[in-house]
Amino acid sequence: MSTSALTQFEAALDELGASATHVERDAFGDHVEELLDPPAVGVTLEETLGDDALSLDGTSVSVDPTPVELREATTGVTAATLGIADYGSVVLTPTTRGSELVSLFVDRHVVVVRASDVVDDMKTAVDTLAVEFRETGGSAIVATGPSATADMGELVQGAHGPREVHVVVVEDE
Repeated sequence: MSTSALTQFEAALDELGASATHVERDAFGDHVEELLDPPAVGVTLEETLGDDALSLDGTSVSVDPTPVELREATTGVTAATLGIADYGSVVLTPTTRGSELVSLFVDRHVVVVRASDVVDDMKTAVDTLAVEFRETGGSAIVATGPSATADMGELVQGAHGPREVHVVVVEDE
């Protein structure tokens, strides 16, 4: 990851109508709390990010939500395996706790990605994922900005997913 990749990532997110902020690991929980529009649901970020410091413990996010909590939630918090600078996309890998539901059925999606996991371009992302998928047989969703459709004429945001996307880039130590 380079500084220019992060700059390009943020610019691409901005063009898509999404936003990004940087945060140090020790301020992570407080920063996420500021981004929430309660009620909020999430998944265990450590499962995707492999970092116990990036936990939703101590926040008002309901981790491992019930179907009722999921239905009533306004904000969903998930982790991204990768950020793709040239597209402003995030790679969301399904988790055993249903991260895809948490990312799709809310108005605001807060995505957490480590700065070191932002790659320059789609080719690098695909090459990186190909190695993992060959070993695990896994899958991923590449999400780019808020949900939008113009199927019925005028552009409508939030028709098939979140209206707002905010990416939290966690600085590496």
